[in-house]
Amino acid sequence: MTEWLLSIEGTETGHSVALGLALMAAFLHAVFGALQKGRHDPWLTRGAIDISYMTMAIPFLLFVVPWPEPHMWPIFAAVWVIHVIYKLLQAWAYSKGAFTVVYPVVRGTGPLFTVIGAYLIFGETFTGAQWVGVAVLLSGIFGLAIYNMIFLVPERETLNAALGLAVLTGLFVALYTTYDAYGIRATADPFTFLAWFFMIDGFVMPIIAALRWQRMAHRPALGPLMARGFVGGLIAPLSFGAIMLATRLDKVGEAAVLRETSTVFAAIIGWLFLKETVGPRRIALMALIALGAVIVEVGG
Repeated sequence: MTEWLLSIEGTETGHSVALGLALMAAFLHAVFGALQKGRHDPWLTRGAIDISYMTMAIPFLLFVVPWPEPHMWPIFAAVWVIHVIYKLLQAWAYSKGAFTVVYPVVRGTGPLFTVIGAYLIFGETFTGAQWVGVAVLLSGIFGLAIYNMIFLVPERETLNAALGLAVLTGLFVALYTTYDAYGIRATADPFTFLAWFFMIDGFVMPIIAALRWQRMAHRPALGPLMARGFVGGLIAPLSFGAIMLATRLDKVGEAAVLRETSTVFAAIIGWLFLKETVGPRRIALMALIALGAVIVEVGG
């Protein structure tokens, strides 16, 4: 698998595979976000997810993938710091605002910052048509957030804090997307990066979640919480791994923009499982998001 992936980097086949991986990551990321916002406290859910995928990663890094090159350890240290801050901001935002408002704002600001970062770090550029696609996609994403904010959100007293945290989280989405793309390109075997990433990334949130659980007056049962964490622990490597492989095979900016069709999947999940309303206006906004992604892909 590794040899085949390396052989298609920068090719037309690599571009097609990257497209499929980015769309798969979009769907799985929406599922992952709904898991974190769903039944349990988002801090507890994130802790259960992280300890699950950390445990799953250990056999792979010990017995399957090659050992990291020496220059990778400082990269892993920076990756760890960026992701810890991102997860703290994400959980905090979810604790302050509705999933249907927070998630679109995070996912809308993320790709815009990522496209800029990809230009500065990797020298990537978009065509005029692709920038039109970015504008269409972002108009749909932020339109969806505004619509949800006006008509669906009960948490009015914490809305401003939730929006501010969502924008800041989006900035860190861009930061980790571009820096992780640099990291996965810096090692000979991309699966080495992924295996070690999921091991080192899982340390902090379980500790925070355990302390939070101990302080709760009404503690949730650990069985259902860990079951949700186990499911998230399976989804996270598939979602994150897919988008990281896409950034190695093709342009970082394009992969980041295409991943933000996750907002469409998130709205569908919110309607089906979180019992949130979906009307014709929201459907039209979701269509804009999908159209923007198509324009970005065709315009390249």
